[in-house]
Amino acid sequence: MKIKTDEITAVIKQEIEQFASELEVSEVGRVVEVGDGIARVYGLSSCMAGELLEFDTDKGAVMGQAMNLESDTVGAVIYGDCLAVREGDTVRTTGRLLEVPAGETLLGRVVDPLGNPVDGRGPIEANASMKLDIVAPGISSRQPVTEPLQTGIKAIDSMIPIGRGQRELIIGDRKTGKTAVALDAIIAQKKFWGTDEAVVCVYVAVGQKDSTVAAVVDTLQRNGAMDYTIVVNAGASTPAPLQYIAPYAGCAMAEYFMNQGKENKFPKHALCVYDDLSKQATAYRQLSLLLRRPPGREAYPGDVFYLHSRLLERATKLSDENGGGSLTALPIIETQEGDVSAYIPTNVISITDGQIYLQPELFASGVRPAVNVGISVSRVGGNAQIKAMKEIAGSLRLDLAAFRELEAFAQLGTELDAASQLQLDRGARMVELLKQGQYAPFDVIDQCISIFAGAKGFLDDVEIDRVHDFEKGLLEYFQGTAKDLRAELVAEKSFKKIGDNMVEAMRNYKAGFVAANPTSSTANTTD
Repeated sequence: MKIKTDEITAVIKQEIEQFASELEVSEVGRVVEVGDGIARVYGLSSCMAGELLEFDTDKGAVMGQAMNLESDTVGAVIYGDCLAVREGDTVRTTGRLLEVPAGETLLGRVVDPLGNPVDGRGPIEANASMKLDIVAPGISSRQPVTEPLQTGIKAIDSMIPIGRGQRELIIGDRKTGKTAVALDAIIAQKKFWGTDEAVVCVYVAVGQKDSTVAAVVDTLQRNGAMDYTIVVNAGASTPAPLQYIAPYAGCAMAEYFMNQGKENKFPKHALCVYDDLSKQATAYRQLSLLLRRPPGREAYPGDVFYLHSRLLERATKLSDENGGGSLTALPIIETQEGDVSAYIPTNVISITDGQIYLQPELFASGVRPAVNVGISVSRVGGNAQIKAMKEIAGSLRLDLAAFRELEAFAQLGTELDAASQLQLDRGARMVELLKQGQYAPFDVIDQCISIFAGAKGFLDDVEIDRVHDFEKGLLEYFQGTAKDLRAELVAEKSFKKIGDNMVEAMRNYKAGFVAANPTSSTANTTD
């Protein structure tokens, strides 16, 4: 048989061209101590801070992260089955940072902080991944907050407005309605879904009972909000390392959508609720003490401020050159006995752009949402409001402030003059007007009409228990008989041109209301 050298040469050349050399270099160490979700590893001399580690155990690979770089050992936290890791197990460096899956496939799902589904609806095929911990966008990449993020809550949208890209703290004692406010804000985004203004919502539950999270998911499903919401659950039974990374995981999933604006894709706006950061700080304190870091005030480590600042600084409104996407953060902090001057509350207050303080006394007295207007503030202010709301919000704050002062004075049994009595009556009705049922967001135009009616004195002589009946009828009147005037308000977004017509229309409605309810009102005067 004759050997054909040219054929052999061609085959060899083809094999050489197709040969690929892949060299994977990893450093291998061993676990010298393990317990409480923390492992000490010897032999990883070139390990980087925050690097992802792979533990080879009898039950398969378990992931971890390098947290402490010491002279002879590496302190690592374990993400996964920490009971599977034993002394003597080999540990490999990966050269990677921790990542989580991201993309549209996560919408409507409940996942753990590593992106694994926990809702029993099968695996998630994510089309992208995001680094868990990144450097926040710089000054040049941002623009001021100017677009309102409507929560549908009258007391907030009128006096403590939230803008897209803002960080607004929700703070209060246990059982004062903090989660309810955040859920209302998520549900209020339903009307924008499917438009260019669509907002993807991420709800991060840290240290909550699984039954509580299940109730939250059920509420969102019943209100049609799960279509655009991702729920990240690190429950009370979840190990501390996973509770620590949960807010970062939720933030990374939200950032995927914020960055879509760079490619002219939608949705490019995101809202992230962290419920709550007090429990994340507690989990981080546990990790730090187990890693033998020196404790500081209230046994928290010295970098607990950095824990929250590097998270909340990632909330931003990107510049138009970067796509104009936004990430709005609503962190929640639980106080003890109303102590807003404690360590973690003061830290987060100093990082955020304002706070919504929910007062237990107001909640107990039936004022819900129990917003204390005196302590609550939005540092973005009127920049995050439409013109119509800006025009009436100032008088609303003044009316409420005057009411609170006079209310305390009137309790002494002092006789009041007519002007003071009028302020007291108006304030009481404005407080009643701002009360709102749960999971019933108001359209911003309806809010403006309601508050305008209160500010112009149309409610001054209406019995308090009939205020909501008056409001309901008024809004129906502007959606029917006076719908042209309402449409003009939607177009103008201001009362300047149509203020007199609005007053006249409200006068006509009130005349009909008084005729139908003769005991509810005695006069028909306005400012």
